[in-house]
Amino acid sequence: MAPLPLGEWSGTFSEYLDFVRARPEVADNAHQRLWRMVMQYGAGSPDHRYPFFTDHLFGIDTAITSFVEEYLRPAARGFEVKKRIVLLVGPVSGGKSTLVTLLKRGLEAFTQSPEGILFGIAGCPMHEEPLHLIPTSQRSQLELELGVAIEGDLCPVCQWRVQNTYQGHIGQVPVERVVLSEQRRIGIGTYAPSDPKSQDIADLTGSVDFQGLAEFGAESDPRAFRFDGELNIANRGLVEFQEMLKLDEKFLYQLLSLSQEGNVKTGRFQLISADEVVIGHTNEHEFRAFLQNPRNEALLSRMFIVPVPYNLNTAAEVQIYDKMLAPYKEPAIHLSGYALKAAAHVAILSRLKELPKPGHDRLSKMLTYHKAPSDPETVAMMQEARALGEGMTGLDPRYVINRLAALCADPGRECIDALDVFEALRTGLDQNPFGDRTLRTDLADWLQTAKSLYDQEIEHAVLAAFADDWSDELDRLYRNYLDHVIRYSEHKAADETLMRSVEEHLSVSALQAPAFRSEIFARIELAKARRETLALREYPRLQQALENKLFDDLRDVVKITTQSLNPDPKTLERVEQAAEVLVASGQFCPRCAAKAIHHVGGLLNR
Repeated sequence: MAPLPLGEWSGTFSEYLDFVRARPEVADNAHQRLWRMVMQYGAGSPDHRYPFFTDHLFGIDTAITSFVEEYLRPAARGFEVKKRIVLLVGPVSGGKSTLVTLLKRGLEAFTQSPEGILFGIAGCPMHEEPLHLIPTSQRSQLELELGVAIEGDLCPVCQWRVQNTYQGHIGQVPVERVVLSEQRRIGIGTYAPSDPKSQDIADLTGSVDFQGLAEFGAESDPRAFRFDGELNIANRGLVEFQEMLKLDEKFLYQLLSLSQEGNVKTGRFQLISADEVVIGHTNEHEFRAFLQNPRNEALLSRMFIVPVPYNLNTAAEVQIYDKMLAPYKEPAIHLSGYALKAAAHVAILSRLKELPKPGHDRLSKMLTYHKAPSDPETVAMMQEARALGEGMTGLDPRYVINRLAALCADPGRECIDALDVFEALRTGLDQNPFGDRTLRTDLADWLQTAKSLYDQEIEHAVLAAFADDWSDELDRLYRNYLDHVIRYSEHKAADETLMRSVEEHLSVSALQAPAFRSEIFARIELAKARRETLALREYPRLQQALENKLFDDLRDVVKITTQSLNPDPKTLERVEQAAEVLVASGQFCPRCAAKAIHHVGGLLNR
């Protein structure tokens, strides 16, 4: 049995059959090959994330899961869904084109590897499956023998060559290894519609070769035709249609035949078999207009719609910005750890829809989306959001990147922090004379909400930096609180003021305090019985309350320290120490650390 070739190879159809017997997957159809390509990176995690996509696309996991699990997987197994045209629908700059490009680059790399090796009839303009050479009458037996399904017929060029060059001896027909390449127009096609009046169906299905026509005399002679349309060259792989719904109607119905029947009508030839995944993308406005036309019902029923809304997760949005800025960002300019997060907050706030019920204001929803995608609260909100069309509107990521790029390319800057980002986003619309006035008003609200959240976070960071030893101070406060709870429970003198100052941060009222302290005391006694120590980490809410209490004690110190008109050496030393702590965290440079401390001082003195 012949080993599979790993480099360039050419041989006969008889030798190719030996390869199919050894590894039937070399005769996979386009959907099966695309599925194997995605799966070679991993079969998906419990939260339905697929490694092939995770390093390149962020925040559109639901769309990716829909494409992989509801379309590609059943299509690869031969279900009817493989006869559908995939249509990605979403706002501009939402990741639709990137998703398709990723699939195309993946196929190119996969067919260069031993796992994705495939073959085509040598000299065929469509690089078609060599098994098409087998006559229909013999296919059933060979399908059983080889363990593959044989679908499709020879193209006109190969039919002519088999009859006239090889006199019907199919075993002698040359076969070669095929590596898909968009650049070389092998197995991957892309079509971008132009002006509807100038769109030519020949761009999809090929055209007459006038030089060949002069030589061979008839348009029906395959030697006088160029089978070089996008649908021809994309055979065995994938074809992308950009702005698909801007296509002329005759183009769309050509795709209907391709997806539903697996063939293409070209010139004066019979229907030509084509095996390819058809993926188009469009914006929501075009899609809504398409839906309103009753003439499109037949086409719509043959489409597999994948909504691709904007990302709504803060961490994923930061990954998007970081990926797009990293290759070009000036190394000398420090980008604060809070800067991209601030931009992400503004963008996501703009994409959410408020509802008149508790927990469904923009800020609450954004914080909920920041949780794990498997969190029940997040899942419930995402399901409701789909019905609302959430994420289909809002700030275009390109606008945010434009503003960030302007900051990152400014040679006069040493550092970019969240406040710089807020100002850049605001002035970007102010400087645009064509900007939507309503959008400007809304942006002001989103900026204010995002800035309030930033103020809380930066205040927390600065106050923590001013604590001489944060963990020790927190532990001392925790032990002090427990000591007084024990004294209170044993009916001894206890510091009521201290206990209430902590409990108020837990929203425990004076009436609820005795029961709460009894619960804490019971846990202390249980830990003693087990010869264990009651650890602070076992009480996340209590830890947060103690942190807030500690911050309250620090606020007055920081207020006085940062706003002193004539600071003494000790005050200056404390500010410098706090700045050093911030820099050591990795989120700040000396400049933005000093700016953060000054900003928090201003907040505390309001």
